[in-house]
Amino acid sequence: MYYCCGVTDKGIMPHNEDALLINKSVIDSGSSEQNVSVPFIAAVSDGVSGERSGELASKMCLELVRDIDYSREVKLDDELLGIHQKLADYSRSDPEMHNMQATLCGIAVDETGNILTFNVGDSRLYRYRSGRIKQISRDQSLVQLLIDEGAITSEERKNHVHRNIIFPVFGNQKSAPQIDTVVLEGGMEYGDLLLLCTDGLSDYVSVLDIEEIIEMPKSLDMRLHMLVKKALDNGSKDNISIIAVAYYE
Repeated sequence: MYYCCGVTDKGIMPHNEDALLINKSVIDSGSSEQNVSVPFIAAVSDGVSGERSGELASKMCLELVRDIDYSREVKLDDELLGIHQKLADYSRSDPEMHNMQATLCGIAVDETGNILTFNVGDSRLYRYRSGRIKQISRDQSLVQLLIDEGAITSEERKNHVHRNIIFPVFGNQKSAPQIDTVVLEGGMEYGDLLLLCTDGLSDYVSVLDIEEIIEMPKSLDMRLHMLVKKALDNGSKDNISIIAVAYYE
């Protein structure tokens, strides 16, 4: 069994362009707690800043992911590319929804407990284990490419002039996204947490801050709300969303 807890908050923004998926529930405001059995999918999506209809893009993306009848036999890459095409086609058919786009980061747990991670854009997946946080996903962004090439440091990422430039995401009409699907090496152990979040959190809360808050002897729901508050206190100017997934026998 798995316990999933999620929070999404519009922050200082007038609208929330983030959304969460926990099993079969898509949430675009507030919080949710669920005990779930395998197979299931959990994911976060962020309507791309500067693009029209971000709210609809993230919610529609996750509703289409929700409808995947996931199992170990499903070719998830193909299913996700199909979702990208549906978003692109929808935005072409309606001028009001022109160029609607969204990031997507999540996990798919099959009936045997194997965990497949997937990512498009700059939302993130972390694993918390034995008091330490490790980033599992890789940002699909220009600044990450510059870091990989040694042109800038990780610390310089926060204030880089091109920090908001990301590679093609779901719904992009010019290029299909490159979907990173990777089996989670080492899986999950008792006491682990998987954390999925949008950049409204990860850009403003350090790994050390996440570790400190996750270690607190409080309910998981309370700790996630504390992370949201920490991001706001640190000046987050974006919507903030996070899901925590815990495994128990």
